[in-house]
Amino acid sequence: MQKVVPVITVDGPSGSGKGTLAALIARELGWHLLDSGALYRIVAAVGIERQIDLNKGAALAAVTAGLDIQFHDNGARVDGKELGLRIREEAVSAGASIVAAHPDVRHAVLDLQLKQRRPPGLVADGRDMGTVVFPDAPFKIYLDASLESRAERRYKQLLDKGLAANLHRLLAGLRERDQRDKGRTVSPLKPAPDAFIIDSTSLSIQAVLALSLERARAIGLI
Repeated sequence: MQKVVPVITVDGPSGSGKGTLAALIARELGWHLLDSGALYRIVAAVGIERQIDLNKGAALAAVTAGLDIQFHDNGARVDGKELGLRIREEAVSAGASIVAAHPDVRHAVLDLQLKQRRPPGLVADGRDMGTVVFPDAPFKIYLDASLESRAERRYKQLLDKGLAANLHRLLAGLRERDQRDKGRTVSPLKPAPDAFIIDSTSLSIQAVLALSLERARAIGLI
């Protein structure tokens, strides 16, 4: 009988630190990493570049299905073209939330996500990794934090990468994105019933990592 490849999912709202946590866990365990948010950012970036209306789900899904995406440490290469930090710009981040609400796009992206489940294991971060994409994952984390702390973290993150940022716009954007992500009819943002919920508002990323690994050991996953 073929052994099922284990998956750790890390879901949560934008700016909660889920991407950083997922990367640290993957590095610690030597597992593969799936940045599901980057896939939607890529779709948004491509849509903007090709002047496709981000509200047209069918058109975006058709483009998504044919994309050749290659991830690397500094970003992603799409159809042979380097996107780099473009997928982290504010306009693309906002666009990612819009395109992710389309059922057609989510279906096209789902195929890309499932293919990432390879031995020895996968750490997947996003908004519906534990609820929709990998519901059989033995360990699901839901990472949350206050709106204000998330905006400040995103602000610092963008500045550290040399990108322009405005804290007030980021705060408003995150508030709007939260409402959209939690209120959409398809794959709304919410903790899985069996998720390990962590509020990182007053915790360092190292403290969150320690809590996550401690829980993973407690359930016998690692």
